[in-house]
Amino acid sequence: MPDAMMAAIAAAPHWDFELCAKKVDEAIGTTPDDAETGHLRRGLIATWLLELPRRIASYNLPPEVYEAYPVWLDRLSEELSTGRGAYDPDHWAKDVRFASSLSVPGSRTHLIDLTSPIGPGQPLRHVTGGHGFAPPIRWLLARGWREWLEVHTDNRDVSDFSPEGWNQTWLAIAGLLERYPGLVGGFGSSWFYDPPLAKISPRLAYLREEPLKHGAFLVHQGTGEIHTQRAAAKSATRRAMIEAGEYTPRSWLLVWPRRQLLKWAAAERARQMRVEAIIEAAEDTGAIVSPA
Repeated sequence: MPDAMMAAIAAAPHWDFELCAKKVDEAIGTTPDDAETGHLRRGLIATWLLELPRRIASYNLPPEVYEAYPVWLDRLSEELSTGRGAYDPDHWAKDVRFASSLSVPGSRTHLIDLTSPIGPGQPLRHVTGGHGFAPPIRWLLARGWREWLEVHTDNRDVSDFSPEGWNQTWLAIAGLLERYPGLVGGFGSSWFYDPPLAKISPRLAYLREEPLKHGAFLVHQGTGEIHTQRAAAKSATRRAMIEAGEYTPRSWLLVWPRRQLLKWAAAERARQMRVEAIIEAAEDTGAIVSPA
């Protein structure tokens, strides 16, 4: 167990967020699809979770992060108590990072990796692929060779996969940036930042449009079987277009540099405070009745 934890921590700064879990796999000797070691993996995560409150007490975490912990801990405790057989590989990768405090929750649906790189290679490939010259310049201006925060979506609870849920997560990232000056911004990597989705799946347009409107930029990553599978999974329209060869999903980095993200966060917090004040005033005058 100590060897597995140390190996996971040592792998944390790597661009591949699954590498931490793969290092634990090496210590166990099998992969997460091995049903015989499922109980061992669940026991390992449970043991690490018992130490999690002590570890995060030394972190300088914003309220948005602390408030998300109870939901994640309740859900994981239920899964670990009732789970049997093999461990879902994607859930395993996320749970290793969460339980070892390498990632923190941003909402019910999102995890935030506390250290992730964006090397120069991806912006440069964006240019050589014919997608424009701006990203390398934006990367340089943001001091992109330093550490970033990366957001991941967890499909076990998608109730916060909404404009409000994403705003909550980006505010959590902003809170971390405010507390850790060495971090240079936040980013996500997914097919759902693909520009053609503005017409194919307009309900997903907010995922890229709101950040782009407030200083984020896109970096092209390319096609891949995993992106095709995920893009087709929840939409009959996308699946039909993919099967007909009318649409090929592509993954993009959505990169939100520190200064621009913090500026958006200040405006968003002010907006939310105004909304809360309006609701409270309406409740006081009896114009609306509080659900409580």
